[in-house]
Amino acid sequence: MTDSFLSIESPSKGLFKVKGSKFISYAFPVNSEDDIKEHLKKIKKEHYSARHHCFAWCLGVEKNNFRANDDGEPSSSAGKPILGQIQKLDLSDILIVVVRYFGGTLLGVGGLIQAYKAAAANALEHAHIKETVETVTFEIKFEYPHIKEVMYLLKKTKLPVLKKEFNLSCKISSEIRKSEVDSLSKIFGNIDGVKINI
Repeated sequence: MTDSFLSIESPSKGLFKVKGSKFISYAFPVNSEDDIKEHLKKIKKEHYSARHHCFAWCLGVEKNNFRANDDGEPSSSAGKPILGQIQKLDLSDILIVVVRYFGGTLLGVGGLIQAYKAAAANALEHAHIKETVETVTFEIKFEYPHIKEVMYLLKKTKLPVLKKEFNLSCKISSEIRKSEVDSLSKIFGNIDGVKINI
């Protein structure tokens, strides 16, 4: 099971100029389509006088949720080359927007493809790429006498303590890689009365 993918750590910016036209590119780490809409709204507001705001995005560990938008440029001359740069680096949870200020000279479809590709690539050159791991949060429920055993196992397996509640009955919230969820029963299975809720 795949539970990790590459993404960018923080927003980055790029620029490509050709024949008077200026292509300003922005790359954003995103988690949802709502995130994407927010960033697009801000960019369109900031660059309201630009002729085109073309973009592409990809979401999820499987990378099968993606979209490319030409925003009025000839079909497949903008969104597709931007998406191509995302796919070339095998990235996900990312949005790239390229804003075009027209310089008065027509570039033709081939010229546009190269320009949008170069602008997107430039934004990614300035980005820090990191591995993102999909995790699952779970809760451990147990009686107070088992606290030492549970804490020892958490430390041994390097599982984080996100939240804890110690009374007669105790609760600890932690998280584990999605691909390792099945190992939870093995880790805590030898302690009587321990319940795992995912």
